[in-house]
Order: sequence, then C-alpha cells, then structure tokens
Amino acid sequence: METRLNPVEARVIATLVEKEITTPNNYPLTLTSLTTACNQKSNRYPVTDLTEEEVARALYNLRERNVAWETAPAGSRVMKYSHEISRLLPLTDQQLAVMTELMLRGPQTVGELRTHCERMHPLGDITQAAETLQSLADYPDGPLVVKLPREPGRRENRYAHLLCGEPEISDDPVEVKQDTAVLAVRAENERIAALEEDVEQLRSQMTELLEQFAGFKKQFE
Repeated sequence: METRLNPVEARVIATLVEKEITTPNNYPLTLTSLTTACNQKSNRYPVTDLTEEEVARALYNLRERNVAWETAPAGSRVMKYSHEISRLLPLTDQQLAVMTELMLRGPQTVGELRTHCERMHPLGDITQAAETLQSLADYPDGPLVVKLPREPGRRENRYAHLLCGEPEISDDPVEVKQDTAVLAVRAENERIAALEEDVEQLRSQMTELLEQFAGFKKQFE
C-alpha cells in the first residue's frame, strides 16, 4: 500500500493516534475536536491553523485508503472519527509512538524522542530508543525514518519521518535565539558603554579647551 501522506493527512492521523492513547475517554473525535487537537499549541511543530474543511478533506483521503473511519456512536448526535493506521503501517507500540511524535513535532534527537514518547509508550533507555529508530530506518517495506546530517550548533543528529517524502535540509546555520533577559542586559551594557565613551570624549574635549584657554590667558597677562 502507498504510504505517502501530505502534511495535513500526517497531522490528522498522528493526532488520532495520540488522542486514542492519551485521552481514550474522548476518543473517537468529532471533526471540531479533531481540528482543535491538530491545531493545539502544545506538543506540535509547526503549530497549524487548519480549518475544519482542510481536516475533513484529509479525513476523506484517509477514509478512501481505509486508514480512517467515520462512525456514529450510540447516543451521539455528530459523526466521530477514528484511525486504523495498522492498515497503512503494521508497527509495534514503540515504533508507533516514535512515528506519531515525528509527525506531530517534526525532526528530533533520540533523547528528545525518548522523552516525548513517554506519554504514549516508553522506549526504554537511550540505547533501546536508538534501536527502535533503527528498526524504522530498516523497515521491510522501505525506510520510514531518516537520520539527518548534524546541523551547526547542535550536538546530536535529529531524525525525521519519511511519510511525507524526503525532508528539506537547509544549509543555512541554525539560528540560536537568545533569551529576552540576556538580550535586555546586553542592550543595557552596550548603552552604558556608549555613554561612557561619550563622557570620555567630552572629558578629553574639555581638557583640550581648558589648555587652550590657559594658553590664551598667558598671552594677555
């Protein structure tokens, strides 16, 4: 079966998997709750602003491939949606947790995945987490994850999923953002240094003027 997804489909299916595991009492999800979950600001990168129409279109495509289902639970007045990702990818619990986190948060290091997967399924120690990633890279039907080149400013390699194709790799150096407080202190120090330089220049000019004045005074004595 073709496993290629577009980014919205990947976000939708990963969100359904996540919510089934982390909030089973609220699963399956309505279209509104699924859209809200796709767009939540925590545990998501990038943060999206998908409309219900965009999510519904992704669900339609997933239903056509028998990966998502539309149901009407007893007592419910609205349709709800569930996933059947095992039809697309037969995975172990550890593998599914890793793929879900990569689809929800983007590229991550082994350590980050080990921490983030804890809420869905523990990966064990760092060695076991790395082994799970390697099993996905060696997946029988083709690799599902790829190890990215180490980026400038990073100590570890990150991994990305391949369900949406090869990830884009930028040659630009990673921009390391400074804390607001650090930037404020730095700006204040630079301002003080500039004022001290101005004062020093004024002091020098004043000394020169005093010397010139003293010279003129001697001429008239």
